[in-house]
Amino acid sequence: MPSPTSRTPHVVFVCQKNGGKSQMAAALLRDLAGDSVVVTSAGTLPGTALNVQSVESLAEIGVGVGDEHPKALTPEMLEAADLVVVLGTEAQVQAPDGTPLETWVTDEPSDRGITGAERMRLVRDDIRARVGDLRRRL
Repeated sequence: MPSPTSRTPHVVFVCQKNGGKSQMAAALLRDLAGDSVVVTSAGTLPGTALNVQSVESLAEIGVGVGDEHPKALTPEMLEAADLVVVLGTEAQVQAPDGTPLETWVTDEPSDRGITGAERMRLVRDDIRARVGDLRRRL
């Protein structure tokens, strides 16, 4: 990844539908880093709308998603990236040679019977901690 003084790093967050986790990660990094990082999110099989609970969970902590919407991952997005972060195991992504790729697997609260807003808060907080670590590394 580029040093902070060389140029603005570009992070691409990817999940399958691009309606929840990758959008959450992107919104959290935009909120935390501002203009010091270029942030893109996309999906390998994008849906048609953002996950309402994801958006509400972000709003609880004062983070908005702006006019974001699910979009398809393109080769151009991958080529522009200094780092590709895949959220979950459903999306299969091949980063260009020389571009680091990380996979973030969030514990799924619904596997323990936790659903609804409580589930989404746990997912959000896990992604938020990972984004904070990423910001420090950038």
